[in-house]
Amino acid sequence: MALDPEDLEKISRAVRAQVRDELRRYLGVDATDVELAKKWQGGKVEIWPREEGLEAKEVPLDAFFHKVVMIRDKLRVLEAKLNGHPKLSDAEKVEFQQYITRCYGSLTTFNVLFKDREDAFHGGGKEE
Repeated sequence: MALDPEDLEKISRAVRAQVRDELRRYLGVDATDVELAKKWQGGKVEIWPREEGLEAKEVPLDAFFHKVVMIRDKLRVLEAKLNGHPKLSDAEKVEFQQYITRCYGSLTTFNVLFKDREDAFHGGGKEE
């Protein structure tokens, strides 16, 4: 069965992510090792409702960033579990991988927060 180049690239990304995650686990690197870019440290996120008279919500940027990193890490675990699932066909794994890749792509907005580019999100589009 021949795979088209797009499928090969998706599988290649999945394998690289799996190897990276296994190395991180082996080396004891976890989400706490991901750093917020210096210019954002101590910052805050403010969410303002459209309706006047309601209060804005303020969240420390460090806490917000931690939640973003946790989403990334949970997506990686989901990705690894899907790829290693014994009852899913290769086609099903690729289909689920596409959804995960699109989730990463949706989260690339938050890449500005990461100190190190290799910790950031990478979607299915062109390389950033």
